[in-house]
Amino acid sequence: MQINRLFEIIYILLDKKRVTARELADRFCVSTRTIYRDIDTLSLAGIPIYTEKGKGGGISLLPDFVLNKSILSEQEQNEILAALYGLSNINPAETSDVLQKLSTIFNKPATNWLEVDFSDWYWANTTFEDFKTAVLQKRVAEFYYFNRHGQKSFRRIEPVLLWFKSRAWYVKGYCLTKNAPRLYRLSRVKNLIVTDEYFEQRDLHDSPDIPINMPIRHPKIKIKIAPEMIFRAYDEFEEEMLEKQPDGSVVATTVWDEDNWLYGFILSLGEHAQVLEPTHLRDIIKDKAKKIYEQYL
Repeated sequence: MQINRLFEIIYILLDKKRVTARELADRFCVSTRTIYRDIDTLSLAGIPIYTEKGKGGGISLLPDFVLNKSILSEQEQNEILAALYGLSNINPAETSDVLQKLSTIFNKPATNWLEVDFSDWYWANTTFEDFKTAVLQKRVAEFYYFNRHGQKSFRRIEPVLLWFKSRAWYVKGYCLTKNAPRLYRLSRVKNLIVTDEYFEQRDLHDSPDIPINMPIRHPKIKIKIAPEMIFRAYDEFEEEMLEKQPDGSVVATTVWDEDNWLYGFILSLGEHAQVLEPTHLRDIIKDKAKKIYEQYL
């Protein structure tokens, strides 16, 4: 179609700056006469295109021409390119060509402002990429799952969404094993297989709330963290949650779910942390620390 060829000519000129009519004719398998008619059509449409004869001549656009500048402001163009670059870290195969073309059309380089790497520092884990494939291609996934009590069970799900929430990745979907919507934490998924079985996506918006097995207690917590672990305090807490002490330590005050993650976090600070409040949490950490000690007697 002529309209597609006209747009492609503009893109080529934006990318290469100058081409000959013969080069364009060979690319589109048309005659040079057809190319010159296309140039006339573009010129009549207000595109600042011109030709130069002789050695080194060819077809060019005015240097300052930017397609769609009248439609999109410079800020909007920057936002589009920035968003596409961020998406290219998640799905490079489907966005790199679009990013390259829009960068050329807007006459702007794509700024490398974000890099996302879901791999572990020490070994490869393809769970996220495999679930992404299952979600995008609407394919049933099978895996073994360990719940928060360590119980192992087999699951078949129709995955619809990858979700990052509270320090962890989850997959949302319809569980064919339980015949209900479910949410699974990726770190507890083992032996994942993306099957060749396709599914029609269900409408989960009207479904009951997906059970997450959230902890029931949300106590106000105060933890004193010694100077040796001050970097951990700034890793986990906002600055306004931290109260500096004369001895160089900080007291962190927050409201967190009380679960095994919280116990593990406090214990990971070793002797450099002391729970100040609440009392029952002090007792729990004391008991767990005692049991750890007894294992090494």
